[in-house]
Amino acid sequence: MTFPTDSDDLFDDQDAPSNSHDTKDQWVIGWREWVSLPSLGIRHIKAKIDTGARSSSLHALNIETFDVDGVDMVRFAVQPHQRSDAKTIACEAPVHDIRSVRSSSGQASKRIFILTEVHWLDTTWQVELTLANRNKMGFRMLMGREAIRGRMLVDPGQSYFGGRPKKKKRKHW
Repeated sequence: MTFPTDSDDLFDDQDAPSNSHDTKDQWVIGWREWVSLPSLGIRHIKAKIDTGARSSSLHALNIETFDVDGVDMVRFAVQPHQRSDAKTIACEAPVHDIRSVRSSSGQASKRIFILTEVHWLDTTWQVELTLANRNKMGFRMLMGREAIRGRMLVDPGQSYFGGRPKKKKRKHW
């Protein structure tokens, strides 16, 4: 058995996207990063950057929809720290959409989507987030490829390019 030695014979790149896109305006982000969600009052939440997931998701509890002057709203609680329920932040946001989402286990369910700002390093941008109970997941937030497309390149071997939150000093009596 013989194999072609010229790379032109190995791949048909006629329909392949161009790899000559401009990356100078894109940030490099690690596979996990600390981000802020300022319009939800969340100063620090660790997010997994997951290019295998299309949409982004936020750990939310007590999800409740309500109406304000004809605008569909959602009220929910966020516990931003992994493996901890010590801190809970009450949040409200307009409902952007309700769609069927397939989880990593393959189960489809209807989820509420909100639009909110994500802040990382010196940049802030708007993302769609689904609200879901991520208690059994390793991260309270997942940023999918739609949230980073055209803005960031992921270095899967690195973490925390944006740094880590400062730890509070404990008072010793």
